[in-house]
Amino acid sequence: MEKNTLVQAVKFTLFSASAGIIQIGSCALFLELFKWEYWVSYLLSLILSIIWNFTFNRRYTFKSAANVPVAMAKVFGFYLVFTPLSTWLGDMAETAGVNEYIVLAVTMIANFVLEFLFCKLFVYRNSENTLKKD
Repeated sequence: MEKNTLVQAVKFTLFSASAGIIQIGSCALFLELFKWEYWVSYLLSLILSIIWNFTFNRRYTFKSAANVPVAMAKVFGFYLVFTPLSTWLGDMAETAGVNEYIVLAVTMIANFVLEFLFCKLFVYRNSENTLKKD
């Protein structure tokens, strides 16, 4: 692994951890305080974490000056596949008796790995390190 990719992986991990805190906190709030169903809580908390993660990783991890709407549309495409699949599988697992926080953790790990690869190899492939410093 080249040095730049390693640095990106570390930054992506840290920003994803902060997005994970937002996702876990909001999901717990929705589940415990509002008593919403798992899939609703998961979906809303995922959307909050996606917005956070996209914003920081585009600017600081990949340093991309790529057209923001185009980059966001690509990430949206990733989530068009990931979200229904993870929501459906997560709901199935939770309904089958798997603790919702275990389901959430497994889903978040899969999201983390797959999204990094998708961003690195597709979304920002030709635009890394093109953002001019302020």
